This record gives sequence, structure tokens and C-alpha cells, in this order.
Amino acid sequence: MSRSESLAAYLRAQARRCLDRVESDDGGCNARRTLALLDAAAYAGGLADDDPLILMLDQAGCYGPLGCEAFDPGEAGTRLVRTWEGAEPHELLLSLPAAITAAGRRDQEHGTRPC
Repeated sequence: MSRSESLAAYLRAQARRCLDRVESDDGGCNARRTLALLDAAAYAGGLADDDPLILMLDQAGCYGPLGCEAFDPGEAGTRLVRTWEGAEPHELLLSLPAAITAAGRRDQEHGTRPC
């Protein structure tokens, strides 16, 4: 599986998770998240593995230390993805490294291990 396919699979799984959440008073948030994540998954699936966005996510450690594992943005990245409600798909991908870096900095300041 290519990096872009791995990223798309991760985003589709997160979209399914949102779709499975039943909250009668969510005001459509889960539906918006689901659509935004499916849109991002379709976008990510079309990226080449040498696309700057994919390389940036690899550099942030989302594909493991050797760059060949399944996509995993860690706890901070997952938190961002699970609250994403829109904008352009590339904006989500651009936001992930900053969220991961900020979480790592907070962990270092508080003496905890990064994700």
C-alpha cells in the first residue's frame, strides 16, 4: 500500500467512526465531519507518494521512523482529525504536522513522552 493509500484508508476509517456516532443533538456535526473526512480521503488517495504534502507528513513521523509503516498521526493528529469539520482537504493535511509538533513540545515541557 502506498503512503497516499494508507493516508486515505486512515481518513476513511475516521469518517466511518464519525458516521457510527449517534448523537441526536449534535446539530449535524458528525455528518459534516464524515463528509469532510471522506472528501479529504478522496483527495489524499489521489496524491503521489512524492507529493510535498505526503513528504511533509512523513517528515512529521506519520509513517513511522523508517517512513514505511501505515499512516498514524499519533494522539494529537488523531484528535485534530476527529474534530475536523471542513475547509479544504489540503488544509487538514497541512495542519497535522503543526498539531503533532505542538503536542511534542507540550510533552517535553511537562516531562511526558511524545505520542
